[in-house]
Amino acid sequence: MSQERRLFGTNGIRGIVNQDLTPEFVINIGAAIGTFFKHKRLLVGYDGRTSNIMFAHAVTSGLTATGCDVYDVGTAPTPAIQYAVRKHNMDGAVIITASHNPPEYNGIKVTGNDGIEISREDEIKIENIFFDKKFNLAEWNKIGQTHTLNGIIDEYVEAVETHVNIGAIQKKHFHVVVDPGNGAGGLAAPRLLRDLGCKVTALNANVDGTFPNRPSEPRVENLGDLAVAVKALSADLGVAYDGDADRSVFVDEKGEIHAGDRTFALIEKYFLLKNKGATIVTPVSSSYLVKEIADAYGGNVVWTKVGSTVVSQTMKKLKAKLGGEENGGVFYGPHQAVRDGAMTTALILDIMAKTGKKMSTLLGELPRYFIEKDKIECPNEIKEQLLKAFTELMQKYKPDTTDGVKLWFEDKSSILIRPSGTEPIFRFYAEAKTRQKAEQLVRKHKAQLVQLMKKIKT
Repeated sequence: MSQERRLFGTNGIRGIVNQDLTPEFVINIGAAIGTFFKHKRLLVGYDGRTSNIMFAHAVTSGLTATGCDVYDVGTAPTPAIQYAVRKHNMDGAVIITASHNPPEYNGIKVTGNDGIEISREDEIKIENIFFDKKFNLAEWNKIGQTHTLNGIIDEYVEAVETHVNIGAIQKKHFHVVVDPGNGAGGLAAPRLLRDLGCKVTALNANVDGTFPNRPSEPRVENLGDLAVAVKALSADLGVAYDGDADRSVFVDEKGEIHAGDRTFALIEKYFLLKNKGATIVTPVSSSYLVKEIADAYGGNVVWTKVGSTVVSQTMKKLKAKLGGEENGGVFYGPHQAVRDGAMTTALILDIMAKTGKKMSTLLGELPRYFIEKDKIECPNEIKEQLLKAFTELMQKYKPDTTDGVKLWFEDKSSILIRPSGTEPIFRFYAEAKTRQKAEQLVRKHKAQLVQLMKKIKT
């Protein structure tokens, strides 16, 4: 399939509102999705972006035009919508969200009847229907019906709570500072934390699709206010979510912000203590720390391409119970094999309650790696050519090309260079035993990629 006929990236369809994603486009993609599902029952839900109601009406029009019945669940975290698919025996869902992207973006995710985003093979089927305009429009008396489905956030929070020791957490009376970043997480996380007996201090908890207080992506450079608040209030923990609350990044009681790899590795460690020999699924963008923990506690790591869909689908195929990403996404299979910020938060509190240890102590017990990330802009039309040229340049390092180019070095440092599947950029993920080495790896390979890009453009 040519690039011109591709709509789905690593995590659904993304684009700028009323430029890449227009109401007309969304109606047609809705009709393509509806044609694919063939008169089934589908949820439609969305996060708090300013264009979500507009697109919810548009995608619902496309779905019902093909005879699908639509159940509108309103604004909710993405993992809550995914849970509702299974809870209510739906055939799938269309979720309108651009996750961590800036406010001018929106996007569309499609799940199957298990709440997991559909496979790449099924995405291609929808793309083919869209581009060939082979929409199966229903007769006038067989158009799908629309319904409202209430209460999914309550059901989701209650489901999360079944996977942790509520009593043990409640006895600790943890003080948690929660920062949903004006995203949909504000509708679920504070309630979950209060149910768990926590004192809750909320920052940016009102849903506002303009993201007025910090960028939607919970990166270290965006979480300074959260870190200051945790330390100033002598809280036990801080947690931040992205726009649709499927990812979470944590701050310990000392105000230190931790990369997603480390909190995932902490969960992995205590999961493996109970589940010897378990398979852990993670993308090549994750830290070597994940493998080090697996080796120490009897686990087996399966590396995948970057993208939550790939992790979920690999977990499903292998019947794995735990997956994770470096960006703060944790997939807890006993709950659902999708990344889930609230579930991750509950798991961290469960570990703290059971061990009686502070978060800084728990993370301090893990091997230490320093992570450095960066990105450069790159037009989508030259991404493939640039990646090929860079791969050839790196042949002496015997690159891992599972996704992009990953270079592993003898001192356990590494760097991954890959084109984004959702934005016109190349991303860099470097790690090493010292921050200086990680920064050096990024500087060196970023300069090489910039030079190659200049040659290609000329």
